[in-house]
Amino acid sequence: MKIQLWSVGKNHEGYVKAGIEDFTGRIGRYYPVEWTILPVPKNAGMLSEMDLKKKESATILDWLQKDDYLVALDGRGKEMSSETLAAFVRSRGNESLKNLVFLIGGAFGLDEAVLSRANYQWSLSKLTFPHQLVRLILTEQLYRACTILRNEKYHHS
Repeated sequence: MKIQLWSVGKNHEGYVKAGIEDFTGRIGRYYPVEWTILPVPKNAGMLSEMDLKKKESATILDWLQKDDYLVALDGRGKEMSSETLAAFVRSRGNESLKNLVFLIGGAFGLDEAVLSRANYQWSLSKLTFPHQLVRLILTEQLYRACTILRNEKYHHS
């Protein structure tokens, strides 16, 4: 199973880039992993919130493959503990998935078309985080999940 990390927006900002790269590399010891930064639609500043989300949605849905398991990060999704996330990743791996895609939406979140396509909607927290920090939190939590699955020290060190 390959873990794909998708985010709508700009490339990783300097203040989180090193951390994202570090944790992404660590995840790579357990699963093939890659980041994809989906571009913001042209003239995004001139679009309404709804139109922007629809354009982003079209791009996301075009990029998804039929068999991709999509985890949409959304504030209305279900929260998971680190242990629950580890079990979730293990279960997806046991299903012999080709791609497990974690998706971070744009500035206004994800369109309903993407949310309805998602196999799972996950909320990191009731708090609102900057998208750049969500990328870092996502990679750290996935790495933590991998170490939990292997019963390694990181989780409680």
